[in-house]
This record gives sequence, C-alpha cells and structure tokens, in this order.
Amino acid sequence: MHQRRPPQAARRGTTIVETAFVLPVFLFFIFALIEFGHAQMINNVLRSACREGARLGSTQGRSSADVENQVRQIIGSAMDPNDAQVFVKDGSSFDAGGAVPAEQSGFESLPDVNLGDAEPRQLFLVRAKIEYNDVALVPMPFMNGVVLQGQAFMRHE
Repeated sequence: MHQRRPPQAARRGTTIVETAFVLPVFLFFIFALIEFGHAQMINNVLRSACREGARLGSTQGRSSADVENQVRQIIGSAMDPNDAQVFVKDGSSFDAGGAVPAEQSGFESLPDVNLGDAEPRQLFLVRAKIEYNDVALVPMPFMNGVVLQGQAFMRHE
C-alpha cells in the first residue's frame, strides 16, 4: 500500500527558500527608502541654509564671510559642514538681461561678490553643494557624481 506523507513534511524547507529569495529584495527596498529620505533631508537643509544665509547677506554691514559662516552653521546640524562647498556670487548680470545658465554648475562661474561692498539692490546668489556619497548613510558606487545642492537669490539692501 502506498503511504501518504503528511502535508507538513512535503513542504519542509520551502519557507526558508522563499525567505532567502524575498528577504534581500525587501531589505534593499527598505534601505533604499531610508537613503532616499536622507538625501531629501540633506537637500532641504542645503536649500534652507542658503535662504537663511541670503537673508543675512541682504542686510547692511554683513560680509560674504558672514554669509558663508551662517550657511555652514546651519548645515552643520545635518552633515559635516567642511564637506560642503559654499559660494556667494554676484548675480547682477541677470538684471542686465544676462542668460541664465543651462546647468546648475554654471552659476558657480559667476564672479564672486563681497557683500560688504555691494551696492543697494544688487542681486547676489548663495549656493551650497555636496557630493551625495559624502553624506550617504550607505555610499553607493553607482551614485558617484550625484550632487545635492541648494541656492537662493536675494538683493542687498
């Protein structure tokens, strides 16, 4: 007579095999969500720091160094501020009808400005950027060259 195996014995080990296939994909998805959220937070901190730095720079008696220090102080809450590049640039060429750069890095080629010597109503730019892998929780080799950045335009008073 043919003996029937109980259903549990026929499926023994199936759960482990299924877990071995699904768990890495699930963990990759969870870590990718965490990493994406962290990158968005860094991007928001950079934008906020540039806005605050530009507000400070718009007042009389402030220098470009004051603005840079303010930006670095704010981004220091989320990352090492020495890893970021901070620029204070003259944006008055846009008032004269100058072309807006096609790429974000084109703003860095604008001339530097010392806000202590700036004219009233002069347009200036505060920009901060950092490489993604410098702030990533888990640096990824395929993310080399990705730059997180923020910038703000303001007029000097």
